[in-house]
Amino acid sequence: MNETADRMAAAYFDAIEVLCRVTPKGWYAERGTARAAVTHAGVATLNAAYDTTSEPDLGALDEMATEVSRQAARWSIMVRGEAGDEVTDLAARHGLLERGDLPLLACNAGDIVYRADTAQGKLVRQVDAVESDLYTEGLTRSFDAPEGVFGSLMGGAVLDADPITGYLAEEFGRPIGTGLGMRTAGVVGVFNIAVVPSARGRGLGRAVTEAVLLDGVAAGADAAYLHASAMGRPLYESMGFHLVENWTVFQAR
Repeated sequence: MNETADRMAAAYFDAIEVLCRVTPKGWYAERGTARAAVTHAGVATLNAAYDTTSEPDLGALDEMATEVSRQAARWSIMVRGEAGDEVTDLAARHGLLERGDLPLLACNAGDIVYRADTAQGKLVRQVDAVESDLYTEGLTRSFDAPEGVFGSLMGGAVLDADPITGYLAEEFGRPIGTGLGMRTAGVVGVFNIAVVPSARGRGLGRAVTEAVLLDGVAAGADAAYLHASAMGRPLYESMGFHLVENWTVFQAR
């Protein structure tokens, strides 16, 4: 049993539940250990059926998948660890044939390596719900995503919710990077780390990530976690994060 992985996974699942309950179009449901989380953003992993354990309840997961598929055009099935044939077949029955890895990384607060450039750090600030439109603009540009893909994900009172803190990196009055911290179960989750293509390679991703971590630890978190992309993983590992569990995600091709 990997206690660190279990704790970080539980914190992530708590964070997703919080997000679904505060985002304007969110929906959330539970069946045993299976969960359904819908934000209505146009991102498959933000509309997901998943199980909180490493041994999924296939019947309940199937029910949750049916519910999510009814509500979201782009959605996914997510399981902890390597998906077996039964989960793979379940996903295929729902038309989800593309399989990918989702590495879960974690770091104890005392092991985080801080070394962001001071000048880049000065470009980062917190934002609240009043600036949700600006934050969404920054999120869209930083992920180089189509206009409107995030919908109302960060709208309403999301950025004022107690466990959530949004961050923008700005230059010449325009957002050039984003981050989000979510504090649940005594740890801080790091989300939405992205930088616009024209500003990449300057250390802004590190600066935003450090801002999330510094504030999370100051608020009492004793550890941090994140899901790493292939591009971002070397950065996070250089900051002290290490792999605690690899998850499997299924989505439509």
